[in-house]
Amino acid sequence: MIILALDTTTRAGSAAVLRDGAVLAEVSGDPAVTHGQRLPGELMRVLAQAEVRIEDVDLFAVAAGPGSFTGLRVGIATVQGLAMARSRRVVPVSTLDALAWAAANAAGAAANAAGAAANAAGAADAAGAAATADRRIAAWMDAQRGDVSAALYTPDGRGTLIAPQSSAPGVVLDRWGVETDITTAVFIGDGAVRYRADVEGRLGAGVLVTPPPPLARAIGAIAAADPGRSVLPHAVVPIYVRVSDAELARARRAT
Repeated sequence: MIILALDTTTRAGSAAVLRDGAVLAEVSGDPAVTHGQRLPGELMRVLAQAEVRIEDVDLFAVAAGPGSFTGLRVGIATVQGLAMARSRRVVPVSTLDALAWAAANAAGAAANAAGAAANAAGAADAAGAAATADRRIAAWMDAQRGDVSAALYTPDGRGTLIAPQSSAPGVVLDRWGVETDITTAVFIGDGAVRYRADVEGRLGAGVLVTPPPPLARAIGAIAAADPGRSVLPHAVVPIYVRVSDAELARARRAT
C-alpha cells in the first residue's frame, strides 16, 4: 500500500510517501513561504523522489490538528481534493499522536542501538539510553498566546494517559502533576522547546526536552498501521483543542 502523508500544522510542515509502512521519501517545507504557495511543488517533489505517481497512491493521510488554523485548513483541503479526485480515502491523524509516535520510535531505536552496542562490546552499559523507552511522553505544541496544546501518552506512544488540553505551560504542569508522575517524562514538540525553562524549572533535570522531527512520516506510519481508520474525504474535520481567534472575536462582539 502506498500512502501520501501531509503535515501542515506548523510553519515548516512536511510531506512523505510510504510503501507498506516504509518511508520512500520525505521533504520538509520552507517556513518563510506559506503552505498555500509551496504545497503543490512540495507534493510533486516528494512523489518524484519516491518515484511514485499520484495515481499510484492508495491512501492519503493528513495531520488533522491541533496546530495552525490556517495551515490545518490548507492541508486538509489539499488532501481532500486529491483524494476526492481519485476516489481514495483519508486517514486523519492527531498531531499530538504523531508527536508521541515520533518520540516512542526514537526512544525505541536508541534503546535497540544501545543494546546492540552493549552486546558487541560485551560489557558496555546501555541502561541510560534504553531507559528513554520507559518514559512517558508529553506532546506539547505551541498554541500561541502563551499556551500549549498538550497531551500525555504511555511510553509506547499509543495510549493516552491525559487527554489533550490547551492552557498555559504552568497550568498544564500543575494539572498533570496532580494526576501522575511526569518528572522523568520526554517532552517533545515546538511547545516543549519554547517553554523548556518552565518544564525544567518545574520538574528538574530528570525530564528530557526534544524538538519535533518532521511529522509526515509519523502520520503515514500511523495510517499504515491502521488503515481501517480511514474516512471519506469530506468526513475529515480539523481537531481544535481550543477555539480560533476568529471565534473568540465573534464571542467578544456578541457580549
